[in-house]
Amino acid sequence: MANDASAVFDTLSPAVSRGSLADSFTPPADSTLWRKNFLLGAATASYQIEGAVNEDGRLPSIWDTFSAIPGKVLAGDTGAVACDHYHRWEADVEMLASLGLEGYRLSIAWPRVMDAAGAPNRKGLDFYKRLLNRLKEKGITTFVTLYHWDLPQHLEDRGGWLNRDTAYRFADYADLMSRELAGTVDAWATLNEPWCSAYLGYGNGHHAPGLANDRFATQAMHHLLLAHGLAMPVLRANDPASEKGIVANIGRGTPNSDSAADQRAAHLFEVQHNAWILDPLLKGSYPQDLFELWPGTEPLVLDGDMQTISARLDFLGINYYFRTNVASDGAHGFRDVPLEGVERTQMGWEVYPDGLRDLLTGFKKTYHNLPPIYITENGMASDDQVTDGHVEDTQRISFLKRHLAAVDQAIKAGVDIRGYFLWSLMDNFEWAFGYERRFGVVHVDYSTQKRTIKRSAELVEKFLKERKARA
Repeated sequence: MANDASAVFDTLSPAVSRGSLADSFTPPADSTLWRKNFLLGAATASYQIEGAVNEDGRLPSIWDTFSAIPGKVLAGDTGAVACDHYHRWEADVEMLASLGLEGYRLSIAWPRVMDAAGAPNRKGLDFYKRLLNRLKEKGITTFVTLYHWDLPQHLEDRGGWLNRDTAYRFADYADLMSRELAGTVDAWATLNEPWCSAYLGYGNGHHAPGLANDRFATQAMHHLLLAHGLAMPVLRANDPASEKGIVANIGRGTPNSDSAADQRAAHLFEVQHNAWILDPLLKGSYPQDLFELWPGTEPLVLDGDMQTISARLDFLGINYYFRTNVASDGAHGFRDVPLEGVERTQMGWEVYPDGLRDLLTGFKKTYHNLPPIYITENGMASDDQVTDGHVEDTQRISFLKRHLAAVDQAIKAGVDIRGYFLWSLMDNFEWAFGYERRFGVVHVDYSTQKRTIKRSAELVEKFLKERKARA
């Protein structure tokens, strides 16, 4: 159908050879992606690429601890070496620049830049100063995420995000980083995907620190959002020229049938995935439907907290990957009902670009104060192999085309979207899935650390050159 993002770039099923389609990444002539002020970049995260976990004064993080526990991470993998970016950052920046990517979203490892008493660790700070200065020399727009899940273990030992004090320690950390790095950062994001930190870390135990209690999840979320709110005025004071925001992962939930129960289940899915984060930020309150889903889990909220949390945002980062088809669980919740015959990635996630468009246009209707949006992560995992020095990641090429088409449709529907970051610049440590799942547009041979540009990256580079050459 005409408004189907999957049809804009690509009408072939994943089982059919795409032939010449895989050799072109050029959007239609009327696409908003031709705008030169639409930022196209790539993203990474500290624990997933840096390695060097015991070097230059870096302290242990919750992911060092969690990944060392047998059975927690696929194949027993850890981020101890990862992509060795800590030592190879100069070559990685050259690679990023050579692809013509205009923006780079990175995260800072909190345990690398402060000691347990909160004093600066100069060697860790110097690493990020060198990295950011080089990126600015290359003309690359810098997006820096302060927290991409690697909480210092000494703070987890005192309760982690269940301890309200951690929010204040985060504000101290934001203060240090924005004082030290002011002028080298174009946009600060306080948190990456607080849903994952709260729910996967404290609700179901799939991620570090591995706790599993719904009440823990809602309290951790409150302290995460409080940390964000406390950091915002600090960032504004220390680095006024930069943009400030937060990054949320969003999920599309669709009902398995037209029944009222299944419709309600899909609504509750999106409340839990989206409104749980966006309502406090943009409305200053938690969605009450969340506590229908999880009765008796209301967090302890002190006077003034919600006002702090709902501080004005310069931008909202959106991470999107897939949709979930759900049905009523017969009680007050939902259950997944996987669809048959749909395209899936190596993660088992359904490829559903229309979900991105639908969520973005829905947010514009729901939140009158929706800030400008950057798609801060979008991409897919595939079992990529290097053959004769090349990587033909055909499914990823099709995936990216269709999701960029969905972004174009959302812009044309009136959503203020200003950029898009590929996840990820390179294959890396994929959290509980270790090194098996490859999300990069650059292949990494973990035994040699050799980087190989995938076909998807070549085509993005080609498009950016075409766009730059236009008058």
